[in-house]
Amino acid sequence: MLLTRQQLNDKIWGAADLLRGSLDSSDFKNHILSLLFLKRLSDVFEERHAAIIEDWISQGKSREEAEEIANDPDEYGDGAYFLPPSARWPHLLKVAENRAEAIDKALVAAEDANSRYLEGVLATVRFNDVRRFGEASEMDGLMQRLLHHFSEIPLGNKNLLEPDVLGNAYEFLIERFAETAGKKGGEFYTPRGVVRLLVEILDPQEGMRINDPTCGSGGMIIECGHHIAERGGDPRNLTLTGQEKNYGTWAICRLNMLLHGLPDADIRAGDTIRSPKFVTEGALDSFDRVIANPPFSLKEWGHDIAEGDPYARFTPGVPPRTKGDMAFLLHMLEIAKPAKGMVGVVLPHGVLFRGAAEGKIRQHLLEQDLVEAVIGLPAQLFFGTGIPAALLICNWNKPAARKGKVLFIDASTDGLYREGKSRNFLDPRDLLRITALFHGYGDPKKVPASAKKTAQIWATDLTRQRDKQLARAAQDDPALATLITEDFQKRETEITQAQKDLQTWFPQEHRAIGGGTRTSLEKHTAIVSLDEIAKEHRHNLNITRYVDAAEPPEQLDVATELKKLRDLEQQRDKAEAEMNELLKEFGYGK
Repeated sequence: MLLTRQQLNDKIWGAADLLRGSLDSSDFKNHILSLLFLKRLSDVFEERHAAIIEDWISQGKSREEAEEIANDPDEYGDGAYFLPPSARWPHLLKVAENRAEAIDKALVAAEDANSRYLEGVLATVRFNDVRRFGEASEMDGLMQRLLHHFSEIPLGNKNLLEPDVLGNAYEFLIERFAETAGKKGGEFYTPRGVVRLLVEILDPQEGMRINDPTCGSGGMIIECGHHIAERGGDPRNLTLTGQEKNYGTWAICRLNMLLHGLPDADIRAGDTIRSPKFVTEGALDSFDRVIANPPFSLKEWGHDIAEGDPYARFTPGVPPRTKGDMAFLLHMLEIAKPAKGMVGVVLPHGVLFRGAAEGKIRQHLLEQDLVEAVIGLPAQLFFGTGIPAALLICNWNKPAARKGKVLFIDASTDGLYREGKSRNFLDPRDLLRITALFHGYGDPKKVPASAKKTAQIWATDLTRQRDKQLARAAQDDPALATLITEDFQKRETEITQAQKDLQTWFPQEHRAIGGGTRTSLEKHTAIVSLDEIAKEHRHNLNITRYVDAAEPPEQLDVATELKKLRDLEQQRDKAEAEMNELLKEFGYGK
């Protein structure tokens, strides 16, 4: 049985439905995600186990001898992990009571058998927890329903159109948990549109070292790998690293890497400011691309250790005690490779204009000519907060044409996002426009050319994915071909339409402030010299000082409007006269 992306998503979310209502998603998301991962490990193990046995039997071994070989952990690898009997799904289904305890033991056994990749990832999740899941009988019934639900979701390689389908399903689950977690959702998940925008701007290349110092569930790191694969490259040629303070979220991130085929991604647990983990011989490791969405205005960020920081990250200035935004930015700049590294970070707008210590740090960054672009995002994009944020792009190796300047993009107005009921979204159309504005850097010819190039890359990758899935379906389930074709056709049409829309949107004329018209490029962007920013704006990077994408109010033609008023007055007088005549006829007139 092969599963499409949508079918898999629906089935997996059904497991969460078994727990939702009685528990908040923040109380059980790690349990669902861990159980999903264990079922995947077990199904792949069973496939590999059976294949080993058949292979050795074909070479003349007896079934007993072949089974003994198949129980050797050294026979497993390349995505298939050895599982001891107590961690295998068929064993869990046979457990008649104390199922929660059996699941806990299975997770520990799976972790112990694969400590290189799973150490500390599974064993910390506890199902045998009466505070979460109720008394013994209630808990046992719930565990039985969960086990049987996952039993109906085949997760072996033979059941997936391609391995990344499961990774995408895992991301889907994390996003849905973030939606239901309220404010806490933003602590472990950044909306995919924002992630993809940042990665498209930073444009990582094969051979680069990538780091996310506040990696959450790992979406930005995974997207860097996807960016390479999308262009026909191999994500394994990237060095992917990240650090996450919350231990539960760190575990989710590790599982996310494994399910996306990135087992060598180096994700470490710890506080990035107080205890950075990527250190060699007392010096911070350096990276080609540093990308992050740090917690907004974190109060307890580590102000008390900043003055004596052994890595000299706060030489430009110590951020305010109760606002850690600049602390994360300074850390990111410190670990970006000198003369070649780039930094992309999500920050609240206050960082762009607040004074005192933050003002001095901002001045330092501008005087070092590190700021390449400031991009304003729409409000209501993130989980847990409605405030708008900005992307700050810093570059230790700005192209010659961009030196001494800063590009400002206001992407917070209509035409650059899709409005939703409770949250706004960045769709492919919006990503194409914003990335083209960045890469085109104010050049009316380069902007549409950049959009065309990006759209072709996306479309080519979709074609590659579609052909893979169709070939897979043709072998095992030809009936799926129609569903696969319809799914990809819809996504390909979206990209094609996005490119067409940009061709009309880009030269479109809008009313300009003060009269006249302006193009979309002029409406949404400005390239400002460092000299102007320093002298006229005192190093203030508030986007609205340089770009005003708001539509100006309609200019009134007084003569025309006065004529309209006089015409209305005449109509009123005529109606009044007619009414008075009617009143006279009925005896009410004077």
